[in-house]
Amino acid sequence: MDILLILVVVVLFLGVAFIWSTYNRFITLKERIDNAWAQIDVQLKRRYDLIPNLIETVKGYAKHEKTTLEELTKQRAGLVKGTPSQKAEADALLGSALGRIFAVAENYPQLKANENFLKLQEELSGTEDKISYVRTAYNDYVYQYNRAVQLFPSNILAGIFHFMQVDYFKTEKMEKEPVKVKF
Repeated sequence: MDILLILVVVVLFLGVAFIWSTYNRFITLKERIDNAWAQIDVQLKRRYDLIPNLIETVKGYAKHEKTTLEELTKQRAGLVKGTPSQKAEADALLGSALGRIFAVAENYPQLKANENFLKLQEELSGTEDKISYVRTAYNDYVYQYNRAVQLFPSNILAGIFHFMQVDYFKTEKMEKEPVKVKF
């Protein structure tokens, strides 16, 4: 009888330990996802802050590229407002506009050599690299979390505690196409 009681206590202990560790794993993964999204937001804000300086520098050299500059300004506003999917869409449009602005700079040798422009271009390039890195980290955490939500036996606890799958950060269709530059 004592062995049966000990066996029941051990099984109960292991069950509670499993539930506890699985629940904590879900919380940890969810927090990593939230943190990664916050890091994306930080980098989008950094980009948002750099763009006015870039626009002002380019304006002095490329007055006739008004539509590209206006589009860049418009898309910049979308980076700090809205839901994650709206921010992702604005990010895609802004990336396309930035590509065009750098292509415009190719036609202005003085602009290409301008120290302010080069510094801003370098800052934006570094920011784009950071955005890419944190997007990757975000998607890695989403993968780990979604996998835990789907795999047996943790999927049972995910259902009980209402842990639902999270969407990946996806590239918009237009970001996959080459940037078209019009003069």
